[in-house]
Amino acid sequence: MYVSAHARVPCVSQGRERPLTVHHLNQLLLVCSLVLLVAVAAVRISSRSGLPSLLVYLGIGILMGQDGIGDIHFDNAELTQVIGYAALVVILAEGGLGTKWKEIKPVLPVASTLALVGVGISVGVTAAGAHYLVGLEWRQAFIIGAVVSSTDAAAVFSVLRKIPLPARVNGTLEAESGFNDAPVVILVVAFSTAGPVDHWYMLLGEIALELAIGAAIGLAVGWLGAWGLRHVALPASGLYPIAVMAIAVTAYAAGAIAHGSGFLGVYLASMVMGNAKLPHWPATRGFADGLGWIAQIGMFVMLGLLVTPHELGDDIWPALVIGLVLTMVARPLSVVACLVPFRVPWQEQALMSWAGLRGAVPIILATIPMVEGVDASRRIFNIVFVLVVVYTLVQGPTLPWLARKLRLGEEPEAADLGIESAPLERLRGHLLSMAIPEGSKMHGVEVNELRLPAGAAVTLVVRDEKSFVPLPTTVLRRGDELLVVATDPVRDAAERRLRAVGRGGKLAGWLGMNGAETR
Repeated sequence: MYVSAHARVPCVSQGRERPLTVHHLNQLLLVCSLVLLVAVAAVRISSRSGLPSLLVYLGIGILMGQDGIGDIHFDNAELTQVIGYAALVVILAEGGLGTKWKEIKPVLPVASTLALVGVGISVGVTAAGAHYLVGLEWRQAFIIGAVVSSTDAAAVFSVLRKIPLPARVNGTLEAESGFNDAPVVILVVAFSTAGPVDHWYMLLGEIALELAIGAAIGLAVGWLGAWGLRHVALPASGLYPIAVMAIAVTAYAAGAIAHGSGFLGVYLASMVMGNAKLPHWPATRGFADGLGWIAQIGMFVMLGLLVTPHELGDDIWPALVIGLVLTMVARPLSVVACLVPFRVPWQEQALMSWAGLRGAVPIILATIPMVEGVDASRRIFNIVFVLVVVYTLVQGPTLPWLARKLRLGEEPEAADLGIESAPLERLRGHLLSMAIPEGSKMHGVEVNELRLPAGAAVTLVVRDEKSFVPLPTTVLRRGDELLVVATDPVRDAAERRLRAVGRGGKLAGWLGMNGAETR
């Protein structure tokens, strides 16, 4: 079987060609659904082994490829790049929606420095190693240095999800991975189209301008989108997740068309909406999370198809050498240079140095030189592919061990409440639905001890699959589902109070907990 973006299926009956028939569509849907099912089942294997799921998806693509059991020949780098860009937009949108402003706000200067200055240091050191140790030409060395300088939040947190780290570490790694995609993309495109420029300050100016345009558009689109969704009641709850994702994609497209960084735009727009207390938020997060999984699976399977395993033999040694320079020299040097001025403890610096996992972005960016026709672009792709796979295998399983050795684990905080809001436009009110999770300090609190503001009341409790109207003295328990009715003026205050009690118990207000948004 040969797969190509320009492949056509002849239509004999009409005497012309058309791209696809219903019969081939049925086959394609069957294959795609089976791949998705296998990928979903494989997530459990990766979660038990501590390996990022990206390796499982890459393996599925390789098995389906020309050197595997599927014997599918796929070599369209341009199509891979286009689909990869679309998948990255979805992944960045999902990441931005899940980013908590309260966690990244204190570390914003640190993360921004890592994403800009740290990327520059990493590119320079890695390029020097690729040139002097492997013998690549400077242009090829700089392309590889730029390609592998972007970290991947999904890969990092998929292996750290069972270890509660300090908020500063989590926030820094998450914000850095969201911010550094934009400058890296600009650098890879610049090196692939013109090579290292003579006037480096012009390149820096171009990067700064594109980042500024992307940030401005992303923040504006995110704010306008959040304002609109909070003030316009849509007729169906299922429309809210669709609208949120459409707004996020709008931020990317508008930023890119305006010659700015669309990737930074979609991340910032999604982060603004993710912290804006939108209606039907749990449903929106679930929808975005599902789209993110589909994007990752599809992207990595396609990348696995694009690689030709029997051609990787000559590139394994260069990949190991460049990866060693990246992980043992470039990444630690960039982290230390950026974090020492902020007086970050050495234990956190050590963990963040080792937590620079590479994932989706480097392999996708490695297709840019192939599309631009750079000399030895296929070798660049193979080196990046081997580097990402090998060093993810090395770093992924050892990250939890290192975090424990550095004693960076913390006791988990009280579980936060997932509160879903449904606007009642004609009644000028809101329905807030929530479930009391394990670890919540709302367990054991009486309804009257919630001290909700006037205009808000708990109207229904569901316990053990039975619903009842609570009394003021009803004691709430873990697993209870509550329905709270609140008028427009007190809706935000009621939600803040519920979150505060969930974290601090009945004395939350007296103990100084203000119930700030923690989403």
